[in-house]
Amino acid sequence: MAHKLKTVRNKWLGLAIGALIVVALMASSVVYGLTSITWSTALNAFTQFDGSNEHIIIIDNRVPRALIGAAVGASLAVAGALMQAITRNPLASPSILGVNAGASFAIVVAVTFFSVTSLAAFSWLAFLGAAVASLIVYVLGTLGREGLTPMKLTLAGAAIAAMFSSLTQGMLVLNEKALEDVLFWLAGSIEGRSLDMLGAVIPYIAIGLVGAVFISKKINTLVMGEDVAKGLGQRTLFVKAGAALLIVLLAGGSVAVAGPIALVGIVVPHLARFFTGSDYRWIIPYSAILGAILLLSADIAARYVIMPLEAPVGVLTAVIGTPFFVYIARREFNQL
Repeated sequence: MAHKLKTVRNKWLGLAIGALIVVALMASSVVYGLTSITWSTALNAFTQFDGSNEHIIIIDNRVPRALIGAAVGASLAVAGALMQAITRNPLASPSILGVNAGASFAIVVAVTFFSVTSLAAFSWLAFLGAAVASLIVYVLGTLGREGLTPMKLTLAGAAIAAMFSSLTQGMLVLNEKALEDVLFWLAGSIEGRSLDMLGAVIPYIAIGLVGAVFISKKINTLVMGEDVAKGLGQRTLFVKAGAALLIVLLAGGSVAVAGPIALVGIVVPHLARFFTGSDYRWIIPYSAILGAILLLSADIAARYVIMPLEAPVGVLTAVIGTPFFVYIARREFNQL
């Protein structure tokens, strides 16, 4: 597929414009919502804080929400791009391959049976659940004479996601207290999250994003094919293992702070390729920018869909992403 930005200069310009859009959306996230806030009031909250209701909402709710939206959107998108690269599966994403469901399951188990409430513990549990789910899906996808194939990986991921989701729902039905504690989180939302929640996972998310940029050149070699990569001297197992670790950091960190938000990781990498082509040195940063744009836009829209109530942003991303997922799936199956 021909991409839109042909030259390096245009790609850098696209990144700069995308970054400006992210900043504009973060500012809009601070201003727009159920509580009417003017731009001057938002500015005064930082320069002349007076303890008013509007200023408290801005500092304690809207600013953390904007920062979390940008971080989670970027993380899920980059995790999806890495998954699609190392599996050579255009349908791969943290939600489709069960990574989000595994992270959710681990947290619900901890809340249900061990009454865990620590944000730091949530982070580690999300990473553990994401890693276990990834390992199970990979093992199932490699079974059989043909080895790992995109179709088998997708089916294994869907099965594991369904299993973990069913187990999670079953535990919540049996434990109403746990349901109350984690329902807001399981919906996939960034509303009501605090900077402390982001602070608990931002080191891991930062490592994942920076690591993805550094590994992008090796990913370019890997996607040429296993035999070609090995022929060029690449130790493909180490590259895949490194990418898998970054995926766990990004997806686990995102789920820990925002819950399982669906389909960002599958939609955004395809949009990045539309602009940049197949070079992962550009796909990774474009995925981060576009992921932040998508999640921030969806979160702002979610405030108005059923006002005065708010829809979880995960619902909006599912509505946006499902038709795109069906399109990609139909295109890939028609090519078989």
